[in-house]
Amino acid sequence: MDLPSYDLHCHSTASDGALAPLELLERARSRDIKILALTDHDTVQGVREIERYSDEGIKIIPGTELTCLWNGRVIHLVGLGFDSGSSELNAYLARINELRVARSQAIAQRMVKLGLPDLYDDAQKLAGNGVVGRPHYARAMVEKGLVANEQQAFKKYLGAGKRGDVKMEWPSIEEAVSVIKRAGGVSVIAHPTKYKMTFTKIRALVADFVSIGGDGIEISYPGATPDHQFHLLRIAAENRLMVSAGSDFHTPSNGWTDLGKYPPLKGQENHVLNYLL
Repeated sequence: MDLPSYDLHCHSTASDGALAPLELLERARSRDIKILALTDHDTVQGVREIERYSDEGIKIIPGTELTCLWNGRVIHLVGLGFDSGSSELNAYLARINELRVARSQAIAQRMVKLGLPDLYDDAQKLAGNGVVGRPHYARAMVEKGLVANEQQAFKKYLGAGKRGDVKMEWPSIEEAVSVIKRAGGVSVIAHPTKYKMTFTKIRALVADFVSIGGDGIEISYPGATPDHQFHLLRIAAENRLMVSAGSDFHTPSNGWTDLGKYPPLKGQENHVLNYLL
């Protein structure tokens, strides 16, 4: 039986998305999405805003995208179906929030040393109630006329290896999987082919992930090719992992993606929604 239309990976202004949680929800409705997981980076603030609208034509699944480290590499895990009121989860997220605030302030200080104005307040306004991140600084630079576009901001100042790329000591992947599990949810490796790893490395990541209690892996997302999907489906089957899919939607200005828009997922066996619904 086919699953209803769904999106299990998207972002709002609670992290680095362009739409407020309720605006995102309305966009999902307009695209006839029946199941939505809001997975803002390292927060459940947005989820809490829209949870009460679940079953009003659309089912809301609590979600978050946790940033963590595996063998020194930054990896993202999507947590789904947990209790958003879990005290342990919220304490974990509060700790990450403190790290993010310190990082955002450090980015501002580094930009000042490069001769740019202090953009922290501007970036904070763009972030709204969310934590300031590099995308907010990029938008602030565009608004101030310091760069032509956000891509240029990352190329000159904020991208990997640039002065504005302030590193953080993220929690380990073991901590991330554990906190999701103890909050009653399932953990899913987000967009595995976007970490610039070979499939040999991805297999090593998956093996460690499974050994610590990980549950699933994203198979379908923007940028995932048919060849990627073929290999990821085989890895999922070999490791008895659930499969998931999502748009990783951030902003309507990115015409190449939208809520519910991602490559078709062949086969619905062992889909994470079969477990969550």
